[in-house]
Amino acid sequence: MIIMLSSQKGGSGKTTIAVNLCSYLALMGKDVMLIDSDRQGTASNWLFDRCENKDLPLVHGVQKYENISGSLKDFKKRYEYVIVDSPGRDSREMRTGMVSADFILIPVRCSQPDLDTLAKMQEIVNEVRDMNPKVKVKGLLTMASANPVVNEIQEAQDYAKDYPGIPLLRTIIFDRKIYRDGMSLGKGVLELSNDKAKKEMKSLAKEIFDA
Repeated sequence: MIIMLSSQKGGSGKTTIAVNLCSYLALMGKDVMLIDSDRQGTASNWLFDRCENKDLPLVHGVQKYENISGSLKDFKKRYEYVIVDSPGRDSREMRTGMVSADFILIPVRCSQPDLDTLAKMQEIVNEVRDMNPKVKVKGLLTMASANPVVNEIQEAQDYAKDYPGIPLLRTIIFDRKIYRDGMSLGKGVLELSNDKAKKEMKSLAKEIFDA
């Protein structure tokens, strides 16, 4: 299964979600390959730190750029799961990866500038469906405020209804320091001590892998 993390804007938590999905799958005993197609290399840095800790379940990884479609199809034959972190912009890596993906996950923050990217992302998704009609596409609200008096989650959910091509998952990823801590340790939140973050990631994984 090829799962593509795509976004037209940086800072959406795309890489954080990608590596946490890898961590989850590794903990479940699955054979997982992480493809870093973002030249910033944040996912690769996470993987390097992870490989330094031999006590952690193995996650394979490689960097691939430009047209990555053929590479994804090849890795799909050799690994149970292929997780792809793409650049935070419209790019050749993002579009060629989407063509080969089984599941496209589009993280988006609740802020208006981030929500505004949904219009362009839906255009791209519509084009991709012409070549990859069976692909599943979902949106994911990320880095949401945990303050109960802030209404940004409901406002974002209402706004996203205008883009039915990218239906939102029920899971919401909140802005928690533990996610940033995990990035610097080569770990996922399931390997750390924050029950709320663990619950979020388990919920996300269930929606994706049980779909």
